[in-house]
Amino acid sequence: MGNLFKKGEYIVYGTTGVCLVKDITTMAREDFSDGKLYYVLEPTGSVGGRITTPVEDNKSVMRRVLSKEEAYELIDEIRAIDKLWVTDEKQRESKYKEALRTCDCKEWIGIIKTLYLRKKDRMIHGKRLTEVDERYMRKAKENLHGELSITLGISVTEVEQFILSQLEEEEKQENLEVQ
Repeated sequence: MGNLFKKGEYIVYGTTGVCLVKDITTMAREDFSDGKLYYVLEPTGSVGGRITTPVEDNKSVMRRVLSKEEAYELIDEIRAIDKLWVTDEKQRESKYKEALRTCDCKEWIGIIKTLYLRKKDRMIHGKRLTEVDERYMRKAKENLHGELSITLGISVTEVEQFILSQLEEEEKQENLEVQ
């Protein structure tokens, strides 16, 4: 068996984001039993939500949440992470969708950075972000902030300010070294 997660562990599951592994069980019902093991997942973003998915041959990306050390490394790398700039509207949505599916924090940050800059640019021209852009920005932030809140032990609402304060601190250190 490959990457078996433990009951009580937090994982990132597909585009759902962070989930708690509530149970690992077989699907034994009167009308159905295939003898396979399934994860019973509870998405942290939806209280009472429940996902049942196979342990093996799973089509969705699943991984453990970042460790604290990995989270700090990720925050240190934010400035260097590339944007996902795509000018064609249709291609842009498909690029965002693919980036979300990877379950990769750097991809999520790429979406957020891109759409943050796009939003700034559109506001200058008296426009708002498109509904599609808003949706992907919200989902990327939910996934990133959800994971970092678990890893860093802070609330989801504190994550953005925490990241900004870390980046400001890093900038101060760089300025001191230059002087």
